[in-house]
Amino acid sequence: MDEVAVTMIAAKNNRPLVRVAVVALIAAWMLAPVAHAQKAAPAPRRDLSGIWEPPSDDSGIQPRGAKAMPADGKPEHEPPYTALGREAFLRNKPSNGPTEVPEAEANDPVHLCDPQGFPRENLFELRTTQILQTPLQVVILYEYGKVWRTIWTDGRALPKDPDPRWYGYSVGKWTDDYTFVVETNGMDERTWLDNAGRPHSDDLHVEEQFHRVDHDTLELTVTIDDPKMYTKSWVALNRQRFKLRPPNFDIREMICSPTETAEYNRKLARPASRPASSEAGK
Repeated sequence: MDEVAVTMIAAKNNRPLVRVAVVALIAAWMLAPVAHAQKAAPAPRRDLSGIWEPPSDDSGIQPRGAKAMPADGKPEHEPPYTALGREAFLRNKPSNGPTEVPEAEANDPVHLCDPQGFPRENLFELRTTQILQTPLQVVILYEYGKVWRTIWTDGRALPKDPDPRWYGYSVGKWTDDYTFVVETNGMDERTWLDNAGRPHSDDLHVEEQFHRVDHDTLELTVTIDDPKMYTKSWVALNRQRFKLRPPNFDIREMICSPTETAEYNRKLARPASRPASSEAGK
């Protein structure tokens, strides 16, 4: 319908209800080109490359544990521990969650500047991330820790008895033109799954599903499977969204410095953990 036809209808029909309908029709006609212009461009086929950033609501930081399973005391957010898994969890002393302790008493390996490893790289401080692709690999560059992962796409299988690595061994394949699935094993048992101190064993197997929704949107789902620690697999991150940033976007560095950590502990963490009586006695 063109503008002249809409104007003629408005002039001919002077009753209130008809006038309302005509106004709505005019508004829809005028806004149609705007809505069409704002529609996201389609995703490129089999391409994750780019600089991706989580929403500004800090949903990637996950301070109380994996976003889809936060350690908030709710029964539905309790991972399905085996007896061994619960025992291992209670040995960990995180500074966040229902079992938290004062920071100076925590035994979180990250507080010593050990690598946080995988999948914790996805489940704590997941910030701006760059993805690069070659014919044989997908390489992920993380802001936190300034580390990278290599995901092999050359058809190789995961190692059956791997020497443990902080970030494990990863292989990936496209299941359709917009979904890339990654399998990872061989993670070092010294690492935690998340900031709440969830444990894992050498049997840990992690699945990541990267889904390119459109040109500017990427979603990531992370599933944990560790039969020694958990009675069934569970989703730790569910369709975490990222937005594409410009190719010249400068990713800042976030690096754990042992000297800065020691200074923080000396000045802040340890004094805050001391009882008031001991401070008064000084």
